Amino acid sequence: MKNVRSYAIIDYLKEKRYCSIPELREKFKVSNATIHRDIAALVQRGVVQKVRGGVALGVRTREEPGPGSFMERLNWNRRAKQTIADAALRHIHEGDILFLDSSSTVCQLAEKLPDSTFASLTIVTNAVSIIRKFHSFPLHYVLIGLGGGYDPQLNSFLGQSTIRELEQLSISKAFVSAFGLCDDRVTTNHEKHFTLLMTLMNVAEQKFLLLDRSKLDRKGLFRFATKNMFDAVITD
Repeated sequence: MKNVRSYAIIDYLKEKRYCSIPELREKFKVSNATIHRDIAALVQRGVVQKVRGGVALGVRTREEPGPGSFMERLNWNRRAKQTIADAALRHIHEGDILFLDSSSTVCQLAEKLPDSTFASLTIVTNAVSIIRKFHSFPLHYVLIGLGGGYDPQLNSFLGQSTIRELEQLSISKAFVSAFGLCDDRVTTNHEKHFTLLMTLMNVAEQKFLLLDRSKLDRKGLFRFATKNMFDAVITD
């Protein structure tokens, strides 16, 4: 529970930017000693910093990825993600309609597609980074960009508009990542991302989970699938 609460504290700080200790204690319904221990652990990791009367988001250390900016996550453990992307590419075939999520691991897969030799490929995505780079893809590839509200943390479009568009589509293969895989539970910490992934699990014919080893045995807040719901789990 402590790990989940720590990420919930970070998400709350992303919205508030600054919180007093009493506010955090009340928000998470824990004792004064417990919230101070949680904060101390986050300060030690460099995720938050203490300021007068409370805490604010800090400059994260490079020891672990954490929920930092998209570019930080993209560069974190890049070699492992490229290995995963190479393995995932072998599951893509001529004529596929792909869904690519906005995770940094799946974005590594997207970067390999411009050099592929498929005659027909359709890419559905809510990822801003993939949409922006689509001009470099072969001209005969088709892109369907899902709209919605922009989420800067995930660098993607999310929300009910995104869900409605996704529900109208036929997806042959979906490639997604997650916050963690533990005890066969696949989880995320982002509520709107959770809603999108739940919809995708019902829409896509085949599902592939891409995870680097840092996400194994790690629990998030929202469970959107179990391991056996995926056709393959691809990791380094």
